[in-house]
Amino acid sequence: MPRSEARVTTDRPQRYAKQLASHLGRRSETSWDEESGTGSLLFQNGGKGTLTATEGALLLTLEAEAEHLDLLEGVIGSHLVRFGTKDELVVEWQRASGEPGTTQRKDAD
Repeated sequence: MPRSEARVTTDRPQRYAKQLASHLGRRSETSWDEESGTGSLLFQNGGKGTLTATEGALLLTLEAEAEHLDLLEGVIGSHLVRFGTKDELVVEWQRASGEPGTTQRKDAD
């Protein structure tokens, strides 16, 4: 299954991961473990993601059928950017194939 990854620089990776898992949990199956700083996302179309809070960054991974990869990158990235508006988070996905994925950032005013 195609894979994509993003490293989002932030001083608050655990906060954003927890918020993302909670928000996406309304329509998908999600989990977040505060102690380990890891979480998972399971989408209805079969896509799977992981959230890993590290020092200074939130690491995102996504596995999905090729036709769903852009959509799921956008869903995860756009929510994260919206939550982190004042921190001006940028989510740049990189495909395991070496191709660039999608990018989400705050719209210029």
